[in-house]
Amino acid sequence: MTTSDTIEQPQDGAAPPLSFHQEFLCMFDSGNEGVDVGPFGPMYHIVGAWRLTGEVDEETLREALHDVVVRHEALRTSLVREGGTHRPVVLPAGPAQLEVRDLGAVEESERARRGEELLNEVESTGLNVRELPLLRAVLGRFDQKDSVLALIAHHTAADAWAMHVIARDLLTLYAARRGNPVPELPEATQHAEFARWERTAAEAPRAAVSKDFWRTRLEGARITGLRTDMPRSAGLPKGTAWQRFAVRGELADAVLEFSRAAKCSPFMTMFAAYQVLLHRRTGELDITVPTFSGGRNNSRFEDTVGSFINFLPLRTDLAGCASFRDVVLRTRTTCGQAFTHELPFAQLIPQVPELMATAASDDHQISVFQAVHAPASNGSEHAGDLTYSKIWERQLSQSEGSDIPDGVLWSIHVDPSGSMAGSLGYNTNRFKEETMAAFLADFLDLLEKSVAQPDAPLNP
Repeated sequence: MTTSDTIEQPQDGAAPPLSFHQEFLCMFDSGNEGVDVGPFGPMYHIVGAWRLTGEVDEETLREALHDVVVRHEALRTSLVREGGTHRPVVLPAGPAQLEVRDLGAVEESERARRGEELLNEVESTGLNVRELPLLRAVLGRFDQKDSVLALIAHHTAADAWAMHVIARDLLTLYAARRGNPVPELPEATQHAEFARWERTAAEAPRAAVSKDFWRTRLEGARITGLRTDMPRSAGLPKGTAWQRFAVRGELADAVLEFSRAAKCSPFMTMFAAYQVLLHRRTGELDITVPTFSGGRNNSRFEDTVGSFINFLPLRTDLAGCASFRDVVLRTRTTCGQAFTHELPFAQLIPQVPELMATAASDDHQISVFQAVHAPASNGSEHAGDLTYSKIWERQLSQSEGSDIPDGVLWSIHVDPSGSMAGSLGYNTNRFKEETMAAFLADFLDLLEKSVAQPDAPLNP
C-alpha cells in the first residue's frame, strides 16, 4: 500500500463524491423506490462471525454497537436518487439492532457446527439498504462464557476487510464501556475522504500509465465465460446458493510447499489451477478471469469502513505451457503486473469496452476468483476480558445466501495456520446444484494432481 497523498478538501457544505465503486454499483440501481435489486437488493450483504469466550453483557454490547455506527459514517450513509444520479447523504446514528439467541444445550464437540448453522441462518435473511444503519448483529449463546457473534452489513457499506475493522472496534469499545483498559483505536478516517482522494489520484500521472497498461494488456480480450444450465432469457427467479469447501491436511501442505518453491502466493497457485480447469472445459488458451482486489491503495484508509473493491481482469496466455509449473509462472507475472496497475473498474473499462461482452450473454456467465482480504491476525485476539477469533472455515453449504448480482464467485482465505477455507457462490437461475458440485470437485481434484506433479504434461 502506498502512503498518504494529498486529499482534496470539500468546500463548505459540499456533498461528498461517490467513490468509483459506488458509482459502478449505482449503474445497477433499479430506479424504483421500494424495488431494490442487484447490488441494492436486501440480499447483497456480507456476513462474518466470531467465537467469543468470556461473559458478554448484552446491553453494553448493544451500546458499543451504537458507538461503532457513530464512529463509521459509511454505516449510516444513504445513496439517495436525485435526478437520475445519486448522492451520498450521511445521517445521524440510529440504534443498530442486536438480536440475542439461545443456542440451547449443545455439546462442546457440536458447537462449531451449530455456530455455522447460525451464520447460515443470519446470511439467509435480508438487510434493507434504505433502512439505516446498514449493520446489525446476532449474539448466539451456548452458555454464559461461550457465544457466537454474527455481524451482517450491507455490501454497499462494508467489505471483508471492513467487517474485521467493525468487529475489532465493536469489541474494543465494548471492553472500554466495561471499564477494561484497552489500546486506543486508530483514527477513523471516513469513506468520504477516500472518495475525495480517489478522485484526485485518478488525475495523477500514475493513473494514465495504468490506463495505457490495461489498454494494451486487454486488447482483444473477452472475459472467459462459463456455459450455464439455464439461459438468461428463461427469466427464472434469481437466488444465490453457496457451496463451501476446505483445503487442509496433505493438500494444503502441498499447495504451500509448491507455492514457496515457485515464489508465488497460494492464491496464485490455486488461480493457476482454476485457469487450467477453464482451459480444459472451454478449449481456450487465452484465459481472462476477473478477481476482486482489496482496493485500499493508500495506507491512510486501512481502518476505514466502506466497500473498497476493484474488479481486475487477469489475462493469461496458456499457449506453449507444457506443464502446470509453466502456468503458475505465467500466472505469477499476470498477477504481479495487474496488481501493480490496479485501477477502479470505472476507469479501467473505458479502455477496453468490449471486455464484458460475456456479461450480456444468454448462455454464459462471468466467474470471479478471489482471495479474501482481511487484516493480519494470529488467530485469537483479546478485548478486555473477552477472547475472540474469526470463524473462517465453513463446511455447511446453503441454498440461499448473500447475493451475487450476476455470475459465479470463488472466494478463498488462507489461514495463518496454513489451512484454506473457500466458498463457491452461484446464481440458481443459471446453474444447477449438481453442476456446481461437479465443478468444485473437478477443481479440487485438478489442484491436488497439479501440485503433486507440477511438471507432468498439461494436457495428457
